Amino acid sequence: MATEVESPGRIAPEEQETGCGTRFVARQPIMDMHGRVHGYELLFRDGSESAFRGDGEAATLTMIDNAVLFGLGRLTSGLPAFVNCTADTLQGNLVHLLPAGMTVLEILETVGPVPVLIRACRRLKACGYRLALDDFTWKPGMEPLVEIADYIKVDFAILNHPERQRLLDHLRGVTVALVAEKVETQEQFAEAHSEGFTLVQGFYFCRPKLLKNRGMPANRMSQLEILHLLQDDAIDLRRLTGLVKRDASITYRLLRLINSPVCAMRQEVRSVQAALIAVGELTFRRLATLAISSELNAGQPQEVLRMAFVRARFCELAAGFAALDNREQYLLGLLSLLPVMLQLPMKDLAPSLPLREEICRALLDEPVQERCFLEWLEGHERGDWEACDAVVREHMLRPESLQRCYEEALVWAEAALHFS
Repeated sequence: MATEVESPGRIAPEEQETGCGTRFVARQPIMDMHGRVHGYELLFRDGSESAFRGDGEAATLTMIDNAVLFGLGRLTSGLPAFVNCTADTLQGNLVHLLPAGMTVLEILETVGPVPVLIRACRRLKACGYRLALDDFTWKPGMEPLVEIADYIKVDFAILNHPERQRLLDHLRGVTVALVAEKVETQEQFAEAHSEGFTLVQGFYFCRPKLLKNRGMPANRMSQLEILHLLQDDAIDLRRLTGLVKRDASITYRLLRLINSPVCAMRQEVRSVQAALIAVGELTFRRLATLAISSELNAGQPQEVLRMAFVRARFCELAAGFAALDNREQYLLGLLSLLPVMLQLPMKDLAPSLPLREEICRALLDEPVQERCFLEWLEGHERGDWEACDAVVREHMLRPESLQRCYEEALVWAEAALHFS
């Protein structure tokens, strides 16, 4: 019987934990009506906490550790960070550890507009912090907070259209950015747009209207074949050359790279095969993977590609914790958003993908071992800590190791976007 190699990302059964004591930090994009990311709301958890506290408890340290040690800018790619705050936070000193220029302090709906809080918020505004009213509903006495708020967030899961209309009537004439929260469908996005919201938070962009009874375009199939071929230890140069020659966008990127200072070529390149040899296998693997991913996502918000890169890199980094193939895990993470990119259902895409049956089943959301890391990350993206805990328990994983992989994947994905 083979002996299982101990992994720093796994725990022995006798050490099993729920993950509820582990500090998680995730992020959700806040986008404008053109699909551009305006900022990220940071979702963090230590035990049952989900808001930045001001009393020195562990949840406070979660945010400070990640903001100071990891860097708030790295967590949000340099964009504004929206952080839920308790009344203690707003009235205390710990909030000043967060950089004012890139922090939006979200005032929870449970925080009342008492005079001491209003004075504290005005001081924070004077220090350069922006303020958001979270899950906003109109209550008597809210006028002072509305006057100093930069953002007002309205939960689409709580207020229906008539209720939102009454709320918006109260806000007429107020200069503030309206954020539609928990927008999960394209129909809700259209409603938010028509009602005058300028920012949207939710995963509506991951749920486009899928086109049925349509095959995958031939050029996309060719690109997926290249992606699969690049996972082999020894690349078949002749086959790869043929596939690249049939894809003008990949050929263009390859030739552009050849003429850049990166390669420093001293002679002309007369063929695609010569170009492949010139750049080298490792460079081409990276170039082609990023280029193909960008092409697959053409016409969709860049955040979809960013999420795909995060998923791919996370699954690749975590693969060893469950003795899975890191190259297959990279593809699984990357292709998990293929329905969004191509606007085709996964059940129509999976049969034509040149992947192992288990990876195709994982893409179809079937409960196979190969899907464990993608499942954890999907829960993490939504701040669904119970779902994360369930994966940790089932596969005997160390949640702190997964969190480190996630944070590294964020940084890698941002660098990959600039390269692509």
